Amino acid sequence: MTCTRVVVVDDHPMVAEGIEAILESYDDISVAATLSDGQTMIDRLEELAPDVILMDLNMPGLGGLSATEMILERAPETRILILSMHDTPEYIQTALSHGARGYILKDVPTEEIKRAIDTVMRGERYLCTGAEGALSPAVQSREQLTNREQMVLLQLAQGRSNKEVALTLDISVRTVETHRKNIKRKLGISSTAGLTRYAMEHGVLQGTGANL
Repeated sequence: MTCTRVVVVDDHPMVAEGIEAILESYDDISVAATLSDGQTMIDRLEELAPDVILMDLNMPGLGGLSATEMILERAPETRILILSMHDTPEYIQTALSHGARGYILKDVPTEEIKRAIDTVMRGERYLCTGAEGALSPAVQSREQLTNREQMVLLQLAQGRSNKEVALTLDISVRTVETHRKNIKRKLGISSTAGLTRYAMEHGVLQGTGANL
């Protein structure tokens, strides 16, 4: 049985410990750590090597959104689920645009957290019922590109190879390949020519970054 490694990042010990106790009851989940802030998660990212991170939004020091972007810079295959009490569209859409794979409200039933983890591990996005209801159908229908994915798309649309993109952005070729795969999946585009056409149609090549 494959075991999913999970890290819970929340500055409220009772919340973090409660989630840990819930998840540890499942045979196919292992909670690698519970941490209280985003910076500690980044510092221990390589050591803990989580498959999924349950990330609170509002924490002292480095918050959940900034931590999400920084984590995905270093380990783009990590699935991050935002865990929050905020159900407004602005919070949810911003979290998704920063690269989160899902959004869960803190008052969801315990089994929904497990369902969310299973869903993102399949490569899909997960929005709990309250979060899904807060977003318009247009926003729900597509995932947002992260800032880094927009930068990679710009480079690829200019005809640069993965190696050239890696050198320009100071990231590994493997990371570029992962970003490229995620961009194609999010946009529903299968070819490099399609990415270039998309970039031209949406003003990316002119540096506007329009509505990615």
